[in-house]
Amino acid sequence: MLLSLSILNLINMHEDRKKHWENIYQTKQPGQVSWTQEIPTTSLETIETCNLSKNAKIIDIGGGDSLLADHLLDLGYTNISLLDISASAIARAKKRLGERESKVNWIVSDITDFSPEEVYDCWHDRAAFHFLTNENDVKQYRKIATQAIQPKGSLIIGTFSDEGPQKCSGIEIKQYTESSLEIHFQESFTREECIRTEHKTSFDTFQSFVFCRFNKNN
Repeated sequence: MLLSLSILNLINMHEDRKKHWENIYQTKQPGQVSWTQEIPTTSLETIETCNLSKNAKIIDIGGGDSLLADHLLDLGYTNISLLDISASAIARAKKRLGERESKVNWIVSDITDFSPEEVYDCWHDRAAFHFLTNENDVKQYRKIATQAIQPKGSLIIGTFSDEGPQKCSGIEIKQYTESSLEIHFQESFTREECIRTEHKTSFDTFQSFVFCRFNKNN
């Protein structure tokens, strides 16, 4: 009975999470949310440090309608996947890309329910991981990422730092430091580099992020 209640609570939590993000992307435009970036410089520069081939498999976790996929296509990358919990976000991204939308593999899923059908050379996540405040969800994320990344592949995680916001889009988040991110992933990954960066929002405010790049051990 306790197990059934626990599973039911998780299902309800995931459904609430999906409803929240569908509502955000159905009611707000890019200039009305804090995470919009015309050029996702930190993400692009960190991906470049992975020294990937142009046909490397790259997945963007929680990408929403971000412009990262556009810029990766512009740079010549040919094997891009984008996962987001919101079908509305993905529909907007597809519409923006037009004919190029067929060059991206689109996945609608809560990251904690994701069942990868392939393994990736680079896993990129800007501001999805820090929304997982339940320890079971955090463990599930680590498990999925570990399974889905090639040996020696790259894991890039960008979260609010300990000097950043405590909420985003009305939701509590979990802040991280370079050390706490490393501790979360050290069982299967080796930390290569971490940087701090300030993101200027659409509202002319600043948010402190920490970005870490890890290599999978085996």
